[in-house]
Amino acid sequence: MADMNIIILGLGPGDPAHLTGEARQVLEAAEEIYLRTQEHPAVAGLPAHLRQHSFDHLYETQPTFAAVYEAIAQEVLRLGARPQGVLYAVPGHPWVGEATTPRICRLASERGIPVRVVGGMSFLEPLLAALGVDPVDGLQVADAMLIAAGHHPSLNVDQPAVIAQCYSRTLASDVKLTLLNAYPDEHPVTIVKAAGTAAQQLITLPLYELDRGEHFDHLTSLYLPPVAGPGSYASLQEVVARLRAPDGCPWDREQTHQTLRPELLEETYELLAALDAEDAPKMCEELGDLLLEITLHIQIATEEGEFKMPDVIAGIVNKLKRRHPHVFGKRAVSGVDEVLRNWEEIKQEERGHKEPGGLLKGVSPALPALAQAQAYQHRLARVGFQTLERLGLDEEEMATVACLLAGTEDEEGQARLGDRLLALAELARQRGIDLESVLRAANARLAARFEAGDGRPS
Repeated sequence: MADMNIIILGLGPGDPAHLTGEARQVLEAAEEIYLRTQEHPAVAGLPAHLRQHSFDHLYETQPTFAAVYEAIAQEVLRLGARPQGVLYAVPGHPWVGEATTPRICRLASERGIPVRVVGGMSFLEPLLAALGVDPVDGLQVADAMLIAAGHHPSLNVDQPAVIAQCYSRTLASDVKLTLLNAYPDEHPVTIVKAAGTAAQQLITLPLYELDRGEHFDHLTSLYLPPVAGPGSYASLQEVVARLRAPDGCPWDREQTHQTLRPELLEETYELLAALDAEDAPKMCEELGDLLLEITLHIQIATEEGEFKMPDVIAGIVNKLKRRHPHVFGKRAVSGVDEVLRNWEEIKQEERGHKEPGGLLKGVSPALPALAQAQAYQHRLARVGFQTLERLGLDEEEMATVACLLAGTEDEEGQARLGDRLLALAELARQRGIDLESVLRAANARLAARFEAGDGRPS
């Protein structure tokens, strides 16, 4: 080891026969070895003369895996600074699913300590052989702990996936819950145990049953085939891009942001009708139609050089995180009212609207008057603006308005309220009054009253 202060050596997937020739040469020449863990089948096949040390005790004394890996890296750096250096061995290949390798290499580079990495067969080769899967067909590889830590898997369900290091039933349960947010309950998942060893075992079962057995240890991975039909947003993007391609659909190729405006509006109203009808299958269909319109706009923007899908996704993800500091940050909230107030304050900061009335500028002027009125009132309520007190209605007028809402606590009462509003519209029609224009003017006056108060709560 005179030429290298730190050697990181891969022990392969398990069977000592899978050690590389280079690894065997290094092991025969060494006098001692530090193992990330002794819980690996290849350890039994190491040369008998090697003095073995392991870091297994750190898994018991450190609070998190991150702390374990950091402690290992620091100790390997300390050992590597000795004249004789250190031989540090890890399961599989040092650069495949091994958190300590990049940390050690970064720290060693900062301190000028040379590092040599001796590769090994990773867990993937025997796993793929056992499954009969070619990784070139779009295989995705993810760590079980990263999947378990999320709420939605960062996987394309139209491509095969391997989830590595699913070492316990508890972890498998958390992985299952995350996967079920994207995959069908009955989707097949194969548990691959000790691939490439004499103890190799493959168990295929429905996803919802993943954690119902004691199938898990440190040599366990999961394999998920693609879903039965197109299920990823990427598949929709591909279809839309194909429709817009030079040899695509003439109608789709002619569309612009402006020509698609009526389609977007129509699909939105059809979705709202499905929501009102509480028709789940229709909602599913209409959400798809609306998603198509959105994807068409994004594809047109991509072709015109305006923006691309990652810009849209990054924009909304960053916005949601900024506007939910009580979830993604450290701000505490007392309830929904404070959440809404924070939301409006953050929006104002983002827009830099210091002038009066900035709160209402985000409400589309194209909304119908009634929808616009309610949008105004929702926003004003969030900042404590008392709309009713600013309208200047006398007691008799307020009593008349209150009568309209009498007995509307249940579904039947709300139906009566709808009839009363229809009656109001009919009476206005008989007198030649355009209620849409009247209410839109009232909305403008409300906005002016808010501006006059400089946006301060009443």
